[in-house]
Amino acid sequence: MFKIKFLPHNKEISVPDGENLIRAAMEAGVHINASCGGEGVCGKCRVLIEEGKVEGGVSEKLSNEDIEKGYRLACLSRVKSDLTVRIPIESDIDVSVLNLQSTPRHTAKIEQMNLDDLKEKGLFVPPVEKKYLELPPPNAEDHLPDVTRLISFLKLNHNESRLQLTLPVIRKIPDILRENDFKVTATLERPVREGRKTRIINIQPGDTTDRNYAIAMDIGTTTIYGQVLDLITGEILGEHGDFNGQISYGEDVITRIVYAEKPGGLKKLHDVVIGTINKVIAKIIKKARIDPDEISTITIAGNTTMTQLLLEVTPRYIRRSPYVPAATLYPPIRAKDLGMDLSDHVTALVYPQISSYVGGDIVAGVMGSGMYRTEELTLYIDIGTNAEIVIGNKDWFACAACSAGPAFEGGGIKFGMRAAKGAIEDFSIDPVTYEPMTMTIGNVRPKGICGSGLIIMVAVMFEMGVINNQGKFNRDLETPRIRKTDDVWEYVITWENESQIDRDVVLTEIDIDNLIRAKGAIFSGCQTLLEEVGLSIEGIDRIFLAGGFGSYVDLEKAMVIGLLPEIDPDKVTFVGNGSLMGAKMSSLTNRIRKDVGEVTQMMTNFELSETASYMDKYMGALFLPHTDMNLFPKLKKRLEERRSY
Repeated sequence: MFKIKFLPHNKEISVPDGENLIRAAMEAGVHINASCGGEGVCGKCRVLIEEGKVEGGVSEKLSNEDIEKGYRLACLSRVKSDLTVRIPIESDIDVSVLNLQSTPRHTAKIEQMNLDDLKEKGLFVPPVEKKYLELPPPNAEDHLPDVTRLISFLKLNHNESRLQLTLPVIRKIPDILRENDFKVTATLERPVREGRKTRIINIQPGDTTDRNYAIAMDIGTTTIYGQVLDLITGEILGEHGDFNGQISYGEDVITRIVYAEKPGGLKKLHDVVIGTINKVIAKIIKKARIDPDEISTITIAGNTTMTQLLLEVTPRYIRRSPYVPAATLYPPIRAKDLGMDLSDHVTALVYPQISSYVGGDIVAGVMGSGMYRTEELTLYIDIGTNAEIVIGNKDWFACAACSAGPAFEGGGIKFGMRAAKGAIEDFSIDPVTYEPMTMTIGNVRPKGICGSGLIIMVAVMFEMGVINNQGKFNRDLETPRIRKTDDVWEYVITWENESQIDRDVVLTEIDIDNLIRAKGAIFSGCQTLLEEVGLSIEGIDRIFLAGGFGSYVDLEKAMVIGLLPEIDPDKVTFVGNGSLMGAKMSSLTNRIRKDVGEVTQMMTNFELSETASYMDKYMGALFLPHTDMNLFPKLKKRLEERRSY
């Protein structure tokens, strides 16, 4: 780690080797003029390196004299030592104003499953294991049937009892036993419940005990992710994600349910999602460099609609009151019967659901995060087009779902886009000139705004007084960036000549209103659920954030706009793709498979649309951050200090 000191502000920050200098400035809360997203085109982020060494930073935007003096473009500079950096006058602002800038950056700490911890707790007990057997061949005195010989040997030499075989395995046994002088490997699938039979699901010639693999898969509305796991070490050998082919038939679950009701629609959506799944399977097996026949099991998690479409079960009643799914628990299914390109012996295990809108992806997140094993009161929030919320601990759970809309994924935003190269992901404003400082994914010219960037943008504008608590622009500010186009007020983030596209990139009041509605749905959902179980946010010990963009959400900014309650950022942990994490955990330990049934039975589901107080809370949340500023005391204090300045 290297220390950077920014002058004349005397602000210091520690960053890793190679960190981008302008990103470091953003983290430190130091403003540097920049509007090209970090590509080095605008030349406004000129800084003086007084001490230390950076890599890059030289540009035609700098004169030879500037370069000799030590000036560099911050967006093109990589930190290679401790630095002292002076911000020139064109980017400088009065120190007293600087101290009134919006809150510092706080992203959630990222937590992934710790295999060592899993092993220490005795939880690393894969549900599928292999046994190498050297069977005595039959002879004139010993002519037991092949299946009896196999089962008897396992009972006598491996203490295995209550065994059963499937017909496909029985068909394989005669030839495979004789291919390698009765030296074979049997794959055993352990039962979830005690007292049930262990299944022999595969038989292979020779010793293959060092090659035993599983697949974990998340079937999302937008994307499908898969991992190949080594059941001996617990390592991920290959992973890949792809867009769910069903997108062509509707971006959201409701549209797909409607399509599934058309003649042939259900079969079509099933075939399409299986097609994507098979593409992902082929990719991860190739990355893992393994024989497909060595895959022993696949665990799948998805929301209720995606699960029913995968299983070719009509989802039509999910969207009709009283919103009842076809099932919450599903039996083990032969993967081949679903159309998956896997061997006959592979069993597909599907995560159970809670309700029509709280599905297996959320149950998987609860299981994978471990919140079901702790006494800590935990709030689990999965943020996406539909936001799901779970509250509880090892003794009880309550859950609910609310429709947030597509704003967090760029939908409904004029220049909104998914997180990809060219998306503005970070933003600040000079509180005197109201000029922006932007950074894009990939440090290229901007072409749009991603969800995390949108949250930061609106929060900064609100704290800087560029917009009011209704999301309307302050039209009295002296800046050409606030203007009216086609009867809609907007702020120009990037001028046309600095963007990738043939027009200005702007944020409109309509965009802000869509974000306010989305964040209002999530905040009021949390508030309602907490109230229904007799809790307040102060009583929550820990918060898990899940979802595609959660790792990039600035927690303080999310609180400023009222997306999250005002909480201690140290309580928040980002778990990434909770659905995939839970599927992975179930692949690695039978304990999770055993516990999941009990956890689903503990969950009480609240239908927010039928909860009387939800709509009142939603209406109150349609402001920045809320109509009741007492819910956000820290922000209230900062705004009062700003107004008194």
